[in-house]
Amino acid sequence: MSNKQQKPVLTGQRIRTRKRDEKEKYDPNGFRDTIVKGLNAAGFDLELVSKFLDTSGGKVDYKRYWETLFDILFAGGILAPGGTLVEHDDKTKVALCEFCLFSAEENIEAIKGVATVFQRLTRRYRYLGKKLEDDQMKKILSFLKSFSPSERNKLAMFTGLFLSTGEKPANCLESLFQETLVKEGISLEFCKVMFKAWLDEKDMNSVENILVKAALDRRLLEFIPSTKRSEAYFEKYFADAGLDQLVTFQQNLQHDDNKNFFKSELKELMQKDPPPSVKDLEATAKEIMVKTSLTEPEVIKLIWSCIMGIVEWNKKEELILDQALRHIKPYAPLLAAFNTQGSSELTLIYEIQDYCYNNISFMKTFQKLIVLLYKTDVLSEEQVLRWNRGTHTGKGKSVFCKQMKQFVEWLENAEEESDEEED
Repeated sequence: MSNKQQKPVLTGQRIRTRKRDEKEKYDPNGFRDTIVKGLNAAGFDLELVSKFLDTSGGKVDYKRYWETLFDILFAGGILAPGGTLVEHDDKTKVALCEFCLFSAEENIEAIKGVATVFQRLTRRYRYLGKKLEDDQMKKILSFLKSFSPSERNKLAMFTGLFLSTGEKPANCLESLFQETLVKEGISLEFCKVMFKAWLDEKDMNSVENILVKAALDRRLLEFIPSTKRSEAYFEKYFADAGLDQLVTFQQNLQHDDNKNFFKSELKELMQKDPPPSVKDLEATAKEIMVKTSLTEPEVIKLIWSCIMGIVEWNKKEELILDQALRHIKPYAPLLAAFNTQGSSELTLIYEIQDYCYNNISFMKTFQKLIVLLYKTDVLSEEQVLRWNRGTHTGKGKSVFCKQMKQFVEWLENAEEESDEEED
């Protein structure tokens, strides 16, 4: 068996790397020096600053050094973990930029100027806008404790302006829930300044939409230190700051929560097996009503909703009427107990009207339901006639008026006979 001849091997072979494949060394300090030098030459001339940043995007790598760039524009230099500024290794070189958010004057007009620079930059380089929204704002807000009170106020005003465009998500505010920031009152003070700047630009509806999208609308109390956290403290703190719109918004949220609490508690009781007596339901409902400061018209709507929501309705339309009358009649005393005002009675009629219109199977039951509640002393003759004559149309009013025609005529005749007897 013959041995295989080995192939000759070249020694000392040099593999050449294409220039385009060579990776440039990561050098944030060098990037910082370039940007700081250019910005310092521009001074606080906003036009020159914007022009420099615009043209520099073609010379230096913004995609690679976006974090360093934003650190400079916010704080004047590179921020170390925790929020302190990194000093230059070479003491002969300038490490800090004269133009940045923290070096601006502490007033809204000056902050608007800086915000304009950010806006122009992020519109010119869209990927920077995304990085600012998703990463940099969260990072800079997490460093609040390392900044001075003046720097925090400037950042708060900037954040308010940043969010007021309506284009930016408010997820960055989650950084303010850090335990230390909340405990020391830093988050609360920041929010006060931020909401003032925000509401000077937009109305509360716009602010609410942004907060809802970020699921922060029901978390505003969490910015208050736990030892002081309450609705009363929130209202006083922000009312004293002149933020009445925010106070009203929070009150409305709390009111909605109270209504949801009433409804869930009552519904849970009704669904017990065996269910409690109507008297027990009435007592519990009155207790919760007082506790949650709900009005009678609000409560009557909630009770109606609970009554109609605890049963599985027959899918056959011809059987719905009988089922509805049998189901609702036992709850008539409960409805009557919270129907002592004319406004409550009208509210209940409108609720029944909306329910019958929105649930097609109940379209033909409206008149029968009203008659049932009239006969059980839940609704009065006066309020039924008022509903019929009222200018408030509501859903399906014309259809239901036709159903009610004969009953209304009977009530009117009875009313006339009563007047004649009195005369």
